[in-house]
Amino acid sequence: MAWVIYGYTAIITAYLAVYAFAGRLRRSRTAAPTANPATYRRMAVLIPAYREDAVIIESAKTNLHQQYPSDRFDIVVIADSLQPATLATLRAMPIKVVDVSFDVSTKAKALNATLEQLPDVYDVAVILDADNHMAADFLSRINAAFEQGWRVVQGHRTAKNTNTPVAILDAVSEEINNHIFRKGHRALGLSSALIGSGMAFEYSLLKELMPKVKAMGGFDKELEMRILKQKIGAEYLEEAYVYDEKVQSGAVFEKQRTRWIAAQFRYLKLNAKPGFKALLQGNFDYADKVFQTMLLPRILLLGVLMVGFLITLLVWGDFPVGWFVRVQLVLLMLTFYISVPSSLKSMVGFTELMKLPGLFIRYLRSVVNHRQARHTFIHTPHGTDSSAGS
Repeated sequence: MAWVIYGYTAIITAYLAVYAFAGRLRRSRTAAPTANPATYRRMAVLIPAYREDAVIIESAKTNLHQQYPSDRFDIVVIADSLQPATLATLRAMPIKVVDVSFDVSTKAKALNATLEQLPDVYDVAVILDADNHMAADFLSRINAAFEQGWRVVQGHRTAKNTNTPVAILDAVSEEINNHIFRKGHRALGLSSALIGSGMAFEYSLLKELMPKVKAMGGFDKELEMRILKQKIGAEYLEEAYVYDEKVQSGAVFEKQRTRWIAAQFRYLKLNAKPGFKALLQGNFDYADKVFQTMLLPRILLLGVLMVGFLITLLVWGDFPVGWFVRVQLVLLMLTFYISVPSSLKSMVGFTELMKLPGLFIRYLRSVVNHRQARHTFIHTPHGTDSSAGS
């Protein structure tokens, strides 16, 4: 049994390591925006806001400040269950506000309702979370990527806050994802993973595919699967920053991961057979994405290897399985180390490391409770709270 468990973890660890080292060895090939591009594509920046009164006004204000020509993009707030005072403030701003209401709210429903209402005058749709702030050159960099012929682009989502130990660890996790599943994949010629926000699509492509997306949670994963089935790859723009609020407490972390785990199981079930067929047909991007749904989440992978390491000290000793576990643990730690920017490494200290066992337990609970996210949209609240840390 030990060989089966740690054979599985070895496959995951090797997979992560290959892309982590690839991301370090090859530089990004994306072009920087030019002062006078041939075309300023018209963009709709779509911001679903479900009960996001605490952050949406500030986000709308900040996202208006782009180096991109103001007449070539619209900020579109999709208002679902916002307070009247929030709506009044938003409507006084130079943005578009689309009111939506559903018995059971989801981002997919909000986006589809908005795409039905907006005029077909846009070339590109950018999707943000309600707490996201685009860097001033974000849309210019998106435009440059579309100038190169890309139809789907993922920006570099990075932490807006590191005010609690959990937020720091969440920021570290985000950057590991960026390095392995985006930069590393692009370095080896594969499609960048999408992440749910800070992403841009050819407008007509999004309008074609979104009506087919019925996800309760993880709409971006269903959308990504449909895109990859059509053999359309995504570019990753490492220098196109979107600042995202990181979860600040263990409780919110657990709610968010419950939603993510539910989506992972759902898309594994739906895509396992088509993914194997795609591999045989040479659609490696889609097959690789399906394989990712089989991966153990990294904090669980680390926990399983740490438990195995402790067992080697007590039981396995110099047995081959003991060395097998130790080598994996060292390789995984090295993979994490080279994937995290230096600025974040310096923030991880004793307090943050002591949070890991608790987050491991919360992740296990997320796996156990993931079924509750199948029929209910689990909303994770935003709004920086320096007191949140449990």
